[in-house]
Amino acid sequence: MRAVNRGTESPAHATLKRLALDWARRQGFGIVATEVSVPKSGFRADVAGYKRGRHGTIGATAVFECKQARSDFLKDSYVREPVIAQLRKLDERRATLERLLKLHMPSLRRGETLFAEFDAVDLRGFEHKGYRGVLREIGRLQRRLYGKTKFEKLVRYRCANLNYLVVEAGIVAPHEMPVGFGLLARRGDELVLERAPVWQEVGDAGRLVLLERIAAAASRHLPSGF
Repeated sequence: MRAVNRGTESPAHATLKRLALDWARRQGFGIVATEVSVPKSGFRADVAGYKRGRHGTIGATAVFECKQARSDFLKDSYVREPVIAQLRKLDERRATLERLLKLHMPSLRRGETLFAEFDAVDLRGFEHKGYRGVLREIGRLQRRLYGKTKFEKLVRYRCANLNYLVVEAGIVAPHEMPVGFGLLARRGDELVLERAPVWQEVGDAGRLVLLERIAAAASRHLPSGF
């Protein structure tokens, strides 16, 4: 996501964007584009996609943010080590709760993958105070440590149903992941889903606005006079 043009794009960042486009298409996102203006947030997504709904319903939207280096992801903090230790413990608790919720409440699975551990968690209409509390505390500590206002805005404003962080392998630890984001790590010439995102409910109007922005961004690359 970028609020302003960063100038010349590095080859590594361009590669991540290309891989994200390919991955999104393979997951059924038939309309995809780069440099998409995301509603409400004031930022541009590196990649965004739209998946057609069933039986004429409005489909799902996804946003992908690419990070080529750890320095692009982290910011300095004088309290780094103690906070990171807390984040690690909270992330372990989050993973345990999600695994138990999927096991005992299979209705929370989105059913988008063959393997339960990689399925997005759909929490619409569901309230688990312990799980929600863990997510709130992770978010608070991450804002304190990294100042992830861009990531937070995407989730808080419900800009897309699914949010993904796309990275070079090894630059982001699991407990450092923005709350609600899925993690796609580059392994050679492909992306591997290492953490599924949390599904966010977005109204029809919001999804249609993002779809229009995706289509507009994609049209910029069409030949003149097309």
